[in-house]
Amino acid sequence: MPQSEFHFSISERKVYLRFFDVLIPLLSLYSIGHFYDYQYFNFSNPQIINWILSLSLYLLFFGEVFEMYNLKIASDKYLTLRSTILTVIFTTIFYIFTPIFSPVLPENRLQIVYFSSVVLVSILINRFIYIQFIFSPRFLKNLLIIAEEDEIDKIKGCKQNKEVHILQCYVSNAKLNQLNDIDYYNIDNILLSSLISKYAINEIIVSSNPTFISKNINNQLIKLFKNGNSIRSVDSFIEDETFRISENRLNHNFYNYFTFSKSHQNNLYVSFLRIMDILMSLLGIVFLLFLVPIISIGNLLNNKGTLFYTQLRVGKKGEEFKIIKFRSMIPDAEKNGVVWAQNNDRRVTRFGRILRKTRLDEVPQFINVLKGEMSLIGPRPERPEFVEKLENEIPYYSMRHVVKPGLTGWAQVMHPYASTVNDQREKLMYDLYYIKERNLLLDFKIIVKTISTILFFRGT
Repeated sequence: MPQSEFHFSISERKVYLRFFDVLIPLLSLYSIGHFYDYQYFNFSNPQIINWILSLSLYLLFFGEVFEMYNLKIASDKYLTLRSTILTVIFTTIFYIFTPIFSPVLPENRLQIVYFSSVVLVSILINRFIYIQFIFSPRFLKNLLIIAEEDEIDKIKGCKQNKEVHILQCYVSNAKLNQLNDIDYYNIDNILLSSLISKYAINEIIVSSNPTFISKNINNQLIKLFKNGNSIRSVDSFIEDETFRISENRLNHNFYNYFTFSKSHQNNLYVSFLRIMDILMSLLGIVFLLFLVPIISIGNLLNNKGTLFYTQLRVGKKGEEFKIIKFRSMIPDAEKNGVVWAQNNDRRVTRFGRILRKTRLDEVPQFINVLKGEMSLIGPRPERPEFVEKLENEIPYYSMRHVVKPGLTGWAQVMHPYASTVNDQREKLMYDLYYIKERNLLLDFKIIVKTISTILFFRGT
């Protein structure tokens, strides 16, 4: 029996974490300055507002990079410790080396140690309070599901479901064997208001199949909606929880739901992206020039083939172009035909594996970005042979070609490995979500997640 109707939503939890990750370190720094002779972060200095703002921005930025606001990581003590230490180390390094926005380095370097230690301990205190008290069953959202078996399975499979939701009971036309620990009620004879009271339900998830909901159930839902109860469809719930399109939306009426983001028609947004593509590709090419001598040595010793190789890919509107990459496989890797790269693929050399894990093999693609064949952000371009196969097996696969392919993308950071048609189907749902929701905030989130992928060696 639920103990409380009070809960924190996903966004509320993230706001809580961000707010106190900044507030508690600042209060701690103020306290040690008040009670001890600590001059590095002096609150009486006229520049204190600038110092506070810059420290806050560094903490929040590196917190995003090192996934401190990923709720799955925030609920795990070990992963929280790892992310917090990395965040504080990088925040301290960048903070002390930007004295325009931060205090001048003190003569006593121990004050820097005190600074980073206070920030680290104060954030860890906030995080362990969160894990112990906020991340608690009594503060999670209680769900009631009214749906068919396959829809309930999809909801249970939501990756973020367990971080903020508890499935208290479900209403269906048959009891499901995989939900023996969840209370079941038959849809033919149920009073929904009694379930709302009994389980302190915060949200009702309703089948997206209109034929499944009877007139009696629909009338009860209308009354509950009028009373302020939160009700949404299974497809809407899945999209909000997983940040990908629900495959059920892709049917002959997809245009009733799936629309391009308004950013597609925003000339300012499109122009800004192109300018950023050019600037970042120029920086990337400079970085490439520094990499070439190092990669050349590794390639000579391990890869036994040409340093660069090109491969035909499908771009915007289905137009083909040649992508440029550093070699990571043995020569004649596809002498037996075109196949998807596999996890621990034997065709990938030892040095090539390092290049893939760090995404360094993709750096030459900044040339493709500069030429306008690719963008920094977008669906990853696939080979024509795979595109033909996937378009035959996955309806609406070609819809991902409405935008330029990207050096990185939403599907890449959310579901980085794909070696089967089913994997490609799931990645398509992420790509279509990006096309539907595309905006600067989502683009920034992709960049931050890409940095995290590189730093934690999650490349394929």
